[in-house]
Amino acid sequence: GVAGGDVDEDTSFRWQCVEQPIGKLLFRRFLEGSSGLAGAGALWAELEAYERSEEKERGEVAKEIHRSFFTAGGRHHCPFLS
Repeated sequence: GVAGGDVDEDTSFRWQCVEQPIGKLLFRRFLEGSSGLAGAGALWAELEAYERSEEKERGEVAKEIHRSFFTAGGRHHCPFLS
């Protein structure tokens, strides 16, 4: 409980925006709706797709992620990534 100021729930970003389905959905929508952060939302989706892909497909998926997000001129280039 909250007695004595102790909080049982984890308030970290990971718990709220990655592990909790509604928090994840809301944060994703926030990223996708922000012009400067839309690429980050798309990258997150692609990284999750990478994790679900077959081992034999991962090399090509990783190359496409690199081309799209890490390369200047890529479809969803994220200049904040170095």
